[in-house]
Amino acid sequence: MSFIKKLGLSVLSGLLFSVAWPERGFAPLIFIAFVPLLLISYDLKKQRAGTLQITFFAYIAFVLWNTLTTYWVWFSSPPGGVAAIVLLSLFFTIVYTAFQFTYKYLPGQWGLLSLPVYWIAFEKFHLEWDLTWPWLTLGNVFSENYKWVQWYEYTGVFGGTTWIFTANILFFIALVKFDKADVKKVLYPGLIFTCIILIPIILSIVRYNGYAEKTVPVNVLVVQPNIDPYNEKFASGTYIQQTEKFIKLAQPLIDPTIDYIIGPETALSAGIEEDFINEYTEVQLLRKMLKASPHALLVTGASSYRHYKKWETPSATARKDRQGNYFYDSYNTALQLDTTELVQYSHKSKLVPGVERMPTWAGFLEKYAIDLGGMTGSLGRDTIQHVFENHNSGMKIAPSICYESVYGEYMGEFVKKGAQLVFIITNDGWWRDTPGHRQHCSYARLRAIESRRSIARSANTGISCFINQRGEMFQATKYWEPAAIKQTINANTELTFYTLHGDYIARICNWLLLLFLAGAVWLKVKVFRERKKQVKK
Repeated sequence: MSFIKKLGLSVLSGLLFSVAWPERGFAPLIFIAFVPLLLISYDLKKQRAGTLQITFFAYIAFVLWNTLTTYWVWFSSPPGGVAAIVLLSLFFTIVYTAFQFTYKYLPGQWGLLSLPVYWIAFEKFHLEWDLTWPWLTLGNVFSENYKWVQWYEYTGVFGGTTWIFTANILFFIALVKFDKADVKKVLYPGLIFTCIILIPIILSIVRYNGYAEKTVPVNVLVVQPNIDPYNEKFASGTYIQQTEKFIKLAQPLIDPTIDYIIGPETALSAGIEEDFINEYTEVQLLRKMLKASPHALLVTGASSYRHYKKWETPSATARKDRQGNYFYDSYNTALQLDTTELVQYSHKSKLVPGVERMPTWAGFLEKYAIDLGGMTGSLGRDTIQHVFENHNSGMKIAPSICYESVYGEYMGEFVKKGAQLVFIITNDGWWRDTPGHRQHCSYARLRAIESRRSIARSANTGISCFINQRGEMFQATKYWEPAAIKQTINANTELTFYTLHGDYIARICNWLLLLFLAGAVWLKVKVFRERKKQVKK
């Protein structure tokens, strides 16, 4: 296979990944997106070429995929956008190169099986470490085809990743075995490939049509204030006006039947000192608004901070005030207000790398972070999930702040703690009218299916909406338009298999990775020794 042909195949793989991706992609292409790269791997294996020869071609494919799919990160931070594309493409390439090494030395089709194992193990690792950026987790690709993946309530997105690799490997085997003289060689893998795609879809549609929500109605009002995050949201002197705009949008829809009013991430953007929150004019105005529906609760976002007392030990993310008198932590916060002075807090835990969280070893990059109203660098965060409880009705909700809604197992922890509904508060205005905010909203469908929880989503600007337990979306608002919407959604107390067991598929792959890698290394050493003996002879 010539260099040009290999280059063409790597470009084809990158294009297939990109064109398959939501929210306007054609998802079935993902079932063959790895095949061009696998053909390069097969050719290199036949030639007994060095493992690192695959690195260049894999990197081309993954850079193309990342660039065409997540280019919009550039709008929030040009250096951050470039770093995200370069680094994630590199990580994918390292995983694929490790597969090539294993594929080269393991006999038969065993080497092929290492690809999904290595990839899923990396996807899980990528959910947990300091540079987490799981936007391109393969199982996310079906967020717009939610009727196909109702079985995510059993597997989560890693079930989707497994499905994708199974189809790609079978299609690849059918191509390699293609022989006009012996149709059976390609017929069997081709037939299995077709079944592997169709059977899960058929079973999912049956589950979709048969799933019925329990009628536990909760009336929710969602506000989309549409505040420009670059020029207005964090501008000093506009904070009260922003709150008044929020109230003006909400008031026409408030009535005594409303149970919850939801505002977006950092709706209170002034920098609220948590110990004195009830003294802020914005909070007093919001409580006055709630009196129109006395049993309603307000769940919204805030930029907040907390001083450490002299006897308290500051956290690793704490910083000193300008005069050096005390330590404090800044937070991206969700809070719940009622008409009393009671406040419940949840601090964002899954912080965006390079924006809200800077790894200690990468402190030199802090100057490139996005300025979120003077709160760049590492924010404080909660180490456990906090649900918000309505002490009158007993209703519990999961307050998910922006980026957190991309993490399936993480969101499942809220549900295991009793959350019956999920409220997503976000500020997607940083990315402008690009696929970024639409992808983010689309991924929420998968969280609804995984936990069978209804979702109410409030974005500072597009898309605010409601999502039911089957992943169907309602009343989606338009980008860059202020809006308020209300709907009755159903709460749920039952726990799905995935909620109970989390990312068990990935944990299995972590152990299998060790077996595959150990086997490949052992066989490489064996080959090396045999060659050494032959040289001596």
